[in-house]
Amino acid sequence: MSIVGRLFALIGFIVVLAGMIGAIYFKDEIRAAQSFDEKAGSVYLDMMKTVLKTGNAAEATVWRVPLTDGVSPKDAEEAMRAVANEYNIKNVGELPLSQQVEVMIGKPYRTLKIYMFCDPLTAVKMLDFSDAFSAYLPCRVAMVEDKQGKVWLYSLNMDLMIHGGTPLPPALKAEAEKVKDTILAIMHRGAAGDF
Repeated sequence: MSIVGRLFALIGFIVVLAGMIGAIYFKDEIRAAQSFDEKAGSVYLDMMKTVLKTGNAAEATVWRVPLTDGVSPKDAEEAMRAVANEYNIKNVGELPLSQQVEVMIGKPYRTLKIYMFCDPLTAVKMLDFSDAFSAYLPCRVAMVEDKQGKVWLYSLNMDLMIHGGTPLPPALKAEAEKVKDTILAIMHRGAAGDF
């Protein structure tokens, strides 16, 4: 056998050995992951791709939609409120952070406002499943003017919450998917100024 053949054989042996050690060392983790939601793998893969592309873990956990040219922040805000009302999701608060920052620093600051939406009955069902879901409540949409002056809408990507672990009970999953679709509608129609 040539030296190249021996080298490839050695590499093959090392890969097989590493796989066996990994399977033994991570057997509990592998077993647990097998019980996850069927979409968990793609959710985590998409997150990892975004982290590798941007170097920013926060970017991997959000959705963002730019305001359409000609749509003002006020137009987007009014459209978001109208869409929330149409989908019967409660607007439970707004935080005009840029106004607060302006008061504190004594000069204008770029647009930064947080809108909070909630379906209270779905929220309590999520809490009954896991108190950790309280960190996702209420659903937030942030309006952020970037440093170049473009305005964006951001929200947490709910796929991790819905698909990232063991499957939610079917009825709860359906409700969570409905809230996800509602938040995406609020973002996309708000960004387009679509009442």
